[in-house]
Amino acid sequence: MVATHAASLKDLRAISNTRVDATLNALFHERAVVTRLDDAMRHGLLVGGKRLRPLLVYLAGQALGASDEELDAPAAAIELIHAYSLIHDDLPAMDDDDLRRGQPTVHIAFDEATAILAGDALQTLAFDVLARTAHPRLGSLITTLATASGREGMVAGQALDLAAVGGHPDVDALAHMHAHKTGALIVAAVRMGGLIAVDENDPRLNALTRYARAIGLAFQIHDDVLDVTGDTLTLGKTSGADAARAKPTYPSLLGLDGAQQKARTLIDEAIAALAPLGEQAAPLAELAHYMIERDH
Repeated sequence: MVATHAASLKDLRAISNTRVDATLNALFHERAVVTRLDDAMRHGLLVGGKRLRPLLVYLAGQALGASDEELDAPAAAIELIHAYSLIHDDLPAMDDDDLRRGQPTVHIAFDEATAILAGDALQTLAFDVLARTAHPRLGSLITTLATASGREGMVAGQALDLAAVGGHPDVDALAHMHAHKTGALIVAAVRMGGLIAVDENDPRLNALTRYARAIGLAFQIHDDVLDVTGDTLTLGKTSGADAARAKPTYPSLLGLDGAQQKARTLIDEAIAALAPLGEQAAPLAELAHYMIERDH
């Protein structure tokens, strides 16, 4: 997969999805110790999903000259972490959702205990996949994923999100929460793709990080907007859930128009950050627009 103007974003997404799905499916070819656990893991990982985070790994890496084969492992690892996070996020003790990607959530399709274990297993599998790669910056890759996934990243964001229910945070506090809950994995996806190609001190990696921070927040704002404007069938999950749980959102703080304008401003910032990468970053710029134009 070569990121050029000749290939549309739709084509690049299709190739990316095919590659990462092949990598993920291969993880389940060996006989399971516990079949029900494997079935639950597969349900949370392989049933649907936009695969945006793996796509970011591929496009960021390609923009700096990495090969697809080198990017397969980090692309799979980030999707494994994402899938685990969704399984746990949907649990009754968290957001208590019954629907994900148009299918019953894992704790509904199986049971709550199995869902917890499936999420745990997917999380550890992510690091197993990454650790098995031979790369000179493997330590940095693992640290990037671990930091983004844990108490300094996504898990911290989940805790902030739970604490905010029924509260009245301002826009800055909401941005801080989403930078961890949603943004951390998006930044990790972009940085891991970049790290496959260049050292940590390469200025282009900093440019990619600025891009990722901006699109991460824009992506979450647009999700908040879709929770207001979308329907359950289109979204693949229950619409209006945030309002029903008294969760603070950008539309509730800025109004619908204000939230949409904030997302557009962030996309402009993201695209501007890509300037040092030149034409090779064109698919990343196109993806930034897609992330706030999608309706599902």
